Amino acid sequence: MFANLLEFSRNYIFWTSAASWIIAQSIKVALGVFREKRFNFRWFVGTGGMPSSHAAGVSALATSIGVTYGFDSALFAIVLTFTLIVLFDAQGVRMAAGRQAEILNKMLDDIYWKKKLDEDKLKELLGHTPIEVFAGTALGIVISLLFYK
Repeated sequence: MFANLLEFSRNYIFWTSAASWIIAQSIKVALGVFREKRFNFRWFVGTGGMPSSHAAGVSALATSIGVTYGFDSALFAIVLTFTLIVLFDAQGVRMAAGRQAEILNKMLDDIYWKKKLDEDKLKELLGHTPIEVFAGTALGIVISLLFYK
């Protein structure tokens, strides 16, 4: 058991992916504190914002797999496909859901001010803009290459 944990602790691929995600989330928190002059713990675990931690994590994963097993390996092809799906989802599907939430929140405000309904707002910041996804992708690739043995 201990040997397995020790072996896992040296897993370059996992740790570069995790580090990329943590660094991206930390950048979001720092930018939030700078922008809003306050700290909000939800920035550590929330979705959306600059840079995309999803993009950073999966890009670091794909880069680490490519560097370790070769960019012509079947494993890299699988992980690259997974990465592209996550990047598309982060920018496309989740961003559209966030826009719908924004519209629904405006509708709820209208209903509330007419004294007909009082509901919590839907989460609007679900997805990422293309630049947030690009920044997260670049961050993940750079961190993976910096951590490479």
